[in-house]
Amino acid sequence: MLSPGPQRIGKRLAWLDALRGLAAVLVVYEHAVAGLSPSVHAASGAWFAAGWCGVMVFFLASGYIVPASLERRGEARAFWIGRVFRLYPLWALCMAGALVLLPVTGSPLAHLSMLQDLLGTPSAVSVLWTLSYEMAFYLLVTALFTLGAHRRSAEIALGLAAVALAGAALLPTGALAGASLLALAVIAAGLAAVLGGDGRVRQAGAAVLLVAVTTLLAFNGRLPAWQSLIVVATMFSGTALYRAEQGQITWARAWIVLAVPVAGVLLSPGTNLKTAFVAAWAIFLAGMALRGHGVPYVLSWLGLVSYSVYLLHPLLLRVMPALWAVPATFALSALTWRWVEAPAQRLGRRLVTAGG
Repeated sequence: MLSPGPQRIGKRLAWLDALRGLAAVLVVYEHAVAGLSPSVHAASGAWFAAGWCGVMVFFLASGYIVPASLERRGEARAFWIGRVFRLYPLWALCMAGALVLLPVTGSPLAHLSMLQDLLGTPSAVSVLWTLSYEMAFYLLVTALFTLGAHRRSAEIALGLAAVALAGAALLPTGALAGASLLALAVIAAGLAAVLGGDGRVRQAGAAVLLVAVTTLLAFNGRLPAWQSLIVVATMFSGTALYRAEQGQITWARAWIVLAVPVAGVLLSPGTNLKTAFVAAWAIFLAGMALRGHGVPYVLSWLGLVSYSVYLLHPLLLRVMPALWAVPATFALSALTWRWVEAPAQRLGRRLVTAGG
């Protein structure tokens, strides 16, 4: 989602879909096994955080493909139209379910921005916290592209990991909770300048986005600051690996991102998170190494519906036993992919084409 290279970005990347499918299974396992067998969940969770491993694979995959989408299109407005129609229709369905089944609190604007986890607002559905980091990454990538600094992915990943290590015990959590709406207004103004302005206005908007989003990540996340920074460093690591694969940077330069999982392991307080970091990177690098080979159809299909699986399974686990909720999740995800996600993405592409 970059310039054309050995693998055409316009076509689905089966190996990346397979990794997304595996990531979705890991997250569903984490949440379902707690209901199916609390003893198994307690025993396995002590040494391996399957859900954390899954979301880290998702973050690596997003880092690999999302900036490529922006750069392939060549301008930010088309990228954001695509992102809105990719994310929001299913998110709206998930939020509707949450309003019926769960207590939803906090600022509606924070929820609507998808940045709620960085704005002091509890996520309506537990898994939605990851979308806050996806959105933060999109904003940072947009700003860097506008400023012409988007090829610095490896250095950015390394810098974020270094700040996480240096400031692990110093950076606060939720320090800007009283200024969340102001932060959201600043981000909205910065993005509007990037999308609607030109020349210096766009560059000023990009600078505002960089400062505002980085400040939220470092000082106002629900997660410890080191964890927020490592999450975003992981996404930029995925981008660096993509750039090396496409010949945009050398592999020697790209491999400095291995400092990111090392930092994650060093900073993680428990064995379960340490093994999850290592496993996520091993899974992603193995997927890259095998990208020229075929992948099982079931994993590729799971990757296709992984967004639906990820967002909907907590709601189904809320209303039925895990033994039934898991197969129901996959069945419902097939339907929501066909009738919600795919049509919305087609509409987004038509709007981009019409506007181009």
